Amino acid sequence: MAARTTRQKASAPPSQPRLSIRIDLTSGARIGPGKVALLEEIGRAGSISAAGRAMRMSYRRAWELVEDLNRTLGSPVVTTSAGGSGGGGASLTEAGEALVAEYRAIEAATSLAAKRHLTTLTRVGRKD
Repeated sequence: MAARTTRQKASAPPSQPRLSIRIDLTSGARIGPGKVALLEEIGRAGSISAAGRAMRMSYRRAWELVEDLNRTLGSPVVTTSAGGSGGGGASLTEAGEALVAEYRAIEAATSLAAKRHLTTLTRVGRKD
């Protein structure tokens, strides 16, 4: 399964069956494809607002998602620097980079393990 970094339109079916994984940690943190894509975009753009724009998400919503992760994981996944004449910025912390890498590894392993089952589900209801 290829990593998705942008949202697909809700009406557009995926070209292949795929899993969507959400992980609920004991700390209360909820990690899913949207938050991981946001973190990846922050890593690329160097800005929460630019990442939000790229994902068609308000700055406020992007900030809330980052703050929720920072709070529920107990250590920051994103650090920010104050704006000003040179502008501010944001970057992933070591914990943020590890979160993205581990989520993507879980996603890939799960997709591989489920491949046969997803193929079978695709055939259900088809007339041959």
